[in-house]
Amino acid sequence: MAKIRVSYEYSEAEDKSIRLGLFLIACGILSLFILGFCWLSPTLQSLQSKPANCTVSPAASSELPPPLLPEPPPYKEVVSVLRPEEMFECVFTCGADCKGTSLYPCLQIFVNNSESNSVALLHFDEQQLVLNPKCSFVPPCERDNQKNRDSVLWWEDYFTKEVNSQSFICFFNQQRRPDDVLWRRSHDTSVLLHCVLWPMVSLLLGTLIVLLTVCARSLAVRAEALQKRKCSYEVCQDLSAMPPDRCGSKARDPLTTNSDPELSSPSRTLPLFAVPVRRRDREH
Repeated sequence: MAKIRVSYEYSEAEDKSIRLGLFLIACGILSLFILGFCWLSPTLQSLQSKPANCTVSPAASSELPPPLLPEPPPYKEVVSVLRPEEMFECVFTCGADCKGTSLYPCLQIFVNNSESNSVALLHFDEQQLVLNPKCSFVPPCERDNQKNRDSVLWWEDYFTKEVNSQSFICFFNQQRRPDDVLWRRSHDTSVLLHCVLWPMVSLLLGTLIVLLTVCARSLAVRAEALQKRKCSYEVCQDLSAMPPDRCGSKARDPLTTNSDPELSSPSRTLPLFAVPVRRRDREH
């Protein structure tokens, strides 16, 4: 029996689906690396900070009084604006190609945390801690210096009047920054979930598309091979069921292959004007 040949080439639609799957796999791997370096590492470091109970330290502000200022009111014993004459610069934007610098005062809030039982400097979040580790709050930079000062003084009033000596939740990391605490976290577990979830979804979806396309093509090839084997088997069965004398007579007599009975008769082989001769005339 001749060898059955089956086409293993992919169709245009199958080729496009495989390319789509490979593209999704590449995007998933690339986004996993990018998000891992840009978001995953800072998020893990942020989650290492343990929550603690913090209270504003009155002793810290009495130890570090503001210089060259008159004696503050009673609530200034809780929170103090240290070094008010030392101003820090911030960069503001006023358009596409317009930038400038303005000044803001430094607000320092010292708190006692329950984890270390020591005095630490409170910061709004990790971004402001990196931006200015000396101050507790960095205001949104405005062109007018007075607006920046008012924003800082608003937070000072909030902690002196609203918070005062009440305890609140802060975040403390003994290994990285034992002298600083955070009021809020910049990243939480939702950021960690998104950094891992969407790259893995893209990776799994691309792998699934490629596997389904390859499996579908493999099943189609097997079905085609089985169909061809079935057809060849039926042809062999028909040939084996035919009588051998019929097959031999058909092979020896080429005239029997013609479907016209008149063409296969002997009289059609005589000449056009032939005269039949009787047997008696031959004897005489």
